[in-house]
Amino acid sequence: MGFKCGIVGLPNVGKSTLFNALTASKNAEAANFPFCTIDPNIGIVDVLDKRLDELSKLSNSKKKIYTNITFVDIAGLVKGASKGEGLGNKFLSHIREVDAIIHLVRCFESDEITHVNNEISPSNDLETIKTEIILSDIDLIQKKLEKSKKKLLQEKEIEILKNKLSELDKGNEVIAENDKEYNFLSNIGLLSIKPKIIVCNVDEGSLSSGNQFTEIVRKKYPSEKIVIICADIEDQIMGLDKNERETFMKDIGLDKTGLNQLIKEGYDLLNLDTFFTSGPEESRAWTVKKNTLAPKAASVIHTDFEKNFIRAEAVTCEDFIKFGSAEKCKENGKMRIEGKDYIVKDGDVLYFRVNP
Repeated sequence: MGFKCGIVGLPNVGKSTLFNALTASKNAEAANFPFCTIDPNIGIVDVLDKRLDELSKLSNSKKKIYTNITFVDIAGLVKGASKGEGLGNKFLSHIREVDAIIHLVRCFESDEITHVNNEISPSNDLETIKTEIILSDIDLIQKKLEKSKKKLLQEKEIEILKNKLSELDKGNEVIAENDKEYNFLSNIGLLSIKPKIIVCNVDEGSLSSGNQFTEIVRKKYPSEKIVIICADIEDQIMGLDKNERETFMKDIGLDKTGLNQLIKEGYDLLNLDTFFTSGPEESRAWTVKKNTLAPKAASVIHTDFEKNFIRAEAVTCEDFIKFGSAEKCKENGKMRIEGKDYIVKDGDVLYFRVNP
């Protein structure tokens, strides 16, 4: 599994420009008018990993397969979207399909690019998005509770929905008490429960230290993950070759691309780890939730591996790279035999043994 991230925001905040930069493509039309994006643009990006590069080289693998992240550029939201304004319902349905949300807000002034509300106020923009998502969730829960009269929900599920509706009515986003509750609420399509990253789109001069707009966002949302990006600069960076890119980034004092920042924050936000498989045929990265047991991790490779799991042979990628091969790791006592209760760690190189 990789993960799917939806880029949402008001019209003309730079969503399509950011999407083009992140996916190194020109798939999304970027223009100075609302609803430029009507159908969502989708781009799949490899999560480059130097550890996998080394493993593939040492194993002399015929193929190298990175894990990936999918970005979805979703049409701009406006006030009243939950009631069908703008591209309302279509916008909201597209958000339901993603694992996490990038809330992109405009944090720069420009006479050339219009703002749908005629003022630059990232906090107001975020509140508009939050309000429309909450109103959509209220409507969804009310419809679910209406259907509950037909005995389509269990008593516990009805109780959960009533509690969440009470919070939404107060203007609060939904918080799940545990994984089981999260899965239930996510499966019925609640939007406010989705984890999010706030991305502040700034001008070039504000990229290194932010500006008055980014400070407002940080103060108002102190517990949220916040990333500062200049979508125009990102677009320029992704149009260069590797050597030109490194030189350009050094010249402007940028040590990490926006893509790398978002991947790191996204993995942290969704509690994801990466493990590897490596051999002469293929070296590959796989993504799992933190604290995943070995049989469940094996099922990511093939669903039958979980029920037919015998054991896992595990070594850290650091030891694999240090000693040069799985065989050398075994010879030096670095290869471990792990059972069904083993919790997979980030960076593990795993060899699963299963019943045929």
